[in-house]
Amino acid sequence: MSQVRASLYDWLASFRLDAAQHRSLVHKLAATYGNLARHSNDQFLATPISRLPTGHETGEYLTIDLGGTNLRIAFVSLLGCQQDVQIDQLEEFLEAEPQSASYGDQKEHVTKSYEQSWPIDEHLKVEKAEDLFAWVGDCLAEVVEARFHDVENMPDEIPLGITFSFPMIQAHLAQATLMPMGKGFAIASDHNLGAMVLMGYERYTRPYKKNKMHTSSGLPKLKITAIANDAVATLVSLAYSTRRMQRSKTVLGLILGTGCNAAVSMKLQALGPVKWPPKHLDPHTTEVIVNTELTIQGAAGPLHELDLITRWDKTLDANGTNPGFQPFEQMTAGAYLGELTRLIIFDWCTKGLQFDGACLPVNLRQQNALTTTWLAQAVATAREPQSLTIALKSISGLEDSPHWTWTVELAAALLEAERIVLRRSAALIAAAIMGLLLCSGDVTLEHLTVDGPEVAEKLDSDTAVTAGAQNLIVAYCGGLICLYPGYREQVQEFLDALIVGLFPKGSSIKVLLQEASEGGVIGAGVLSATTMATGTFPLSHQV
Repeated sequence: MSQVRASLYDWLASFRLDAAQHRSLVHKLAATYGNLARHSNDQFLATPISRLPTGHETGEYLTIDLGGTNLRIAFVSLLGCQQDVQIDQLEEFLEAEPQSASYGDQKEHVTKSYEQSWPIDEHLKVEKAEDLFAWVGDCLAEVVEARFHDVENMPDEIPLGITFSFPMIQAHLAQATLMPMGKGFAIASDHNLGAMVLMGYERYTRPYKKNKMHTSSGLPKLKITAIANDAVATLVSLAYSTRRMQRSKTVLGLILGTGCNAAVSMKLQALGPVKWPPKHLDPHTTEVIVNTELTIQGAAGPLHELDLITRWDKTLDANGTNPGFQPFEQMTAGAYLGELTRLIIFDWCTKGLQFDGACLPVNLRQQNALTTTWLAQAVATAREPQSLTIALKSISGLEDSPHWTWTVELAAALLEAERIVLRRSAALIAAAIMGLLLCSGDVTLEHLTVDGPEVAEKLDSDTAVTAGAQNLIVAYCGGLICLYPGYREQVQEFLDALIVGLFPKGSSIKVLLQEASEGGVIGAGVLSATTMATGTFPLSHQV
């Protein structure tokens, strides 16, 4: 390692977690999550969902997935899963390449059609809610028109499932009230989400001009059958695929793209009574799926206690639109990792190497000029500093100038900063997953204290106890974990190491990551199907 890179390695020491810190973080997060589940009003939000799919649901459903970056709309057809998957088939399932409209080797049970995707323009994020949802209505009408343009007898009404990637309050599955959104959105809260979607689309149910030559007699009305957070939809979508896998259980839905969130199922006793669903929904409910909103500041205590928030994290937060709101997300999610890397390199060049900041390339000086997408494409794929040095010299905004020349040492510094930022993100995500599984009871440590202010750091029992499942499957979706080179593998490596470290005498479980391709649009369809199915089923998997 060169002297410059070695010095940068020491400069970034605050980004590294050793094994003991990592395990301690898991314990502290589990305790924090338990406290939030009982007492927080804006985290660990109970949903009206107390049932997971059987895998037998069928039908065609219109679905939308409104995220922080894109809007996706599709018609989802569920064909049902008929065959049990034996435990020795699970590894093949998990290692299979996800298909565009299916998972693993179960290609036949979900299809999508008339799918379209649109980027959400920045102006729509800061204008009135009516403007955003009028645009959503336009996009819905475009897809519905394509689906039924040559159908003589259109249905009067179409079931619509909605995945919404923001916090919301729900008492009923088909209703939701918005909370402050984050992710660059400045739209006011307290709006009725379903009503806003229907209002944006309603004008297309009456005769309207398609173009100068043609007038439409009107499109079918929409009936909202299900609304879910993206993490909840991801959990449900993969549960539909894995429901019939023996000795396996899909336990968590993870979103890790522009933002970060997770959903788990929890016993009602673990939640504050005010979060329990109304008795008239299902008097026999014992557990519900919970939208954790785990990145909001209420869960930041362990990050402070273990001194994991660096000065660069603090600078990024101070420069953001809502300082202090989502510290964990800023340390882990795709919206921020590129900027965090830029801050490190700017600081290293100006303070560590004593460059004049004005001489640096514009993309190292300008806020948010380095994106995580660019890091994935240009830096993470570089095999060595020499090739990256050549590439950087000709990239617009980073090119050489009379005052700046990329050297192998500077390119190596960029590689090192990118590597450590992404590795810390993966470590934190793995800790959060394990903390949530401890909190939800899917994994238990007999001597883990979750009710008191202190967490047991030394365990008297080293055996993981589960509710009978050998393989705990984490359904994931989002650009960072799905597309960033090597990122998912790092998260899995950290999970494996935590299992070994937490249970050195051996464990009966594996925690396995599995992509839920298009979990937002498919999950919304699955939830719509469950509301229209005649049968019901318990939330707990039978293994």
